[in-house]
This record gives sequence, structure tokens and C-alpha cells, in this order.
Amino acid sequence: MRAGERLETLLWKRSDGGGWSLPGGFVRPHETLDDAMARHLREKVGVERVGHIEQLSTASRPDSHPDLWLVDVAHIALLASDTDPRLPPDTDWHPIDDLPDVAFGHRAVIEQARDRLRGKLSYSNIAFALAPETFTLRELAALYSAVLGHPVDPTNLGRVLERDEVLEATGDRRPAGESGGRPAAVYRFRERDYAITRPYAAFRPPSRAS
Repeated sequence: MRAGERLETLLWKRSDGGGWSLPGGFVRPHETLDDAMARHLREKVGVERVGHIEQLSTASRPDSHPDLWLVDVAHIALLASDTDPRLPPDTDWHPIDDLPDVAFGHRAVIEQARDRLRGKLSYSNIAFALAPETFTLRELAALYSAVLGHPVDPTNLGRVLERDEVLEATGDRRPAGESGGRPAAVYRFRERDYAITRPYAAFRPPSRAS
């Protein structure tokens, strides 16, 4: 997955005419799950490096293959918004809110991955895996908005993330755009490894509408 103006996922066009699916395949003998996942990302969709990857779910369906009983292990892999791998002709980015026909129940997996990512934004620094090396608060807020599905205020976002010691200013500034205004401060994530920053945020009850 990557997030720019919208949250997108890579899908692979199946050669058997069965529509689109998430890239994947079988695990070879003496190959770990991580090794197999990296191989399929590399061979099927041309992705060599990801910002963050983790196991998402494990499922088994007796009808997923006509001859074999399979266990499907899904992972979520996050790419920075400025990552633009050279995709094979049978692979393309698709917005999660406008997916084509997806085989093997992968639509549910994609939605689960989006929900996992939305939750992690509230209590971790997971956005580092989606953001470029440096960015303005407005650019970072646009990334959060793409994942969460609603507008995020750049000033409030910066205040929260700086308080949690997630961000640091680089000292650089971006020139003002055509609309004018002051040059924007440039930031980066303090760490580019996954970390829990608000351990109890996930346990807060949802707010009730008044």
C-alpha cells in the first residue's frame, strides 16, 4: 500500500482471466514466509524494498483451490508516497475506495489492511513507512487524510506528533507556493523503524456524538 492523494494497493492481473488479485503465491521448500513474500513482491510486481511489512492475517478456505487445501497468510507492506517501482504490464495501483473485481476474497483482506493501518496511525509512528524522507506538515497531513478518509489539520497533527517526539524539524524550509504565504518548515521522522508511541491510545472508548 501507499498513500498520496488517496490510499492505493498494488494488484496483479491474473493470467487465467480470473480478474485481479493481491500478488502472492506458494512457499518453496526451505523458504521462510518472509523470503517467499519478498520473492513474490520482487518477481510479480517489481517491488524491491518496502518501508514496513508485517503479518496481517491467516485464513483457510476449503474451496480456495480445486485440488489443494491451502493456508493463506496475508501481509501488509507499506511503500513511501514517493516510491515509484517499475511495474510489470500486468500490475497496477488501484485506489482502495474504487477496486476492480478482486479474486480469492482479497477485497476483504485489503479492507482489513486499511483498517489495521488506520488504527496504527493513532498509537504508533507507522506513517514513517508511507512518507518520503522529508516533508512539510501539510504534506504529512494529506497522507494521514488519504489513509483515514477525512481531513486532518496540519497544525494539530504537527503538535501531537512533536509532543510524542515522533517528528523533528530539519531546519530547512520550502518556498511558498503560488498562493503566497510563509515558507513551510520541513520535517522528518526521528525513527524510521516501527515503534509504539502512545501505548494506551488503542484502548480509549470511541467518542459519542452529542
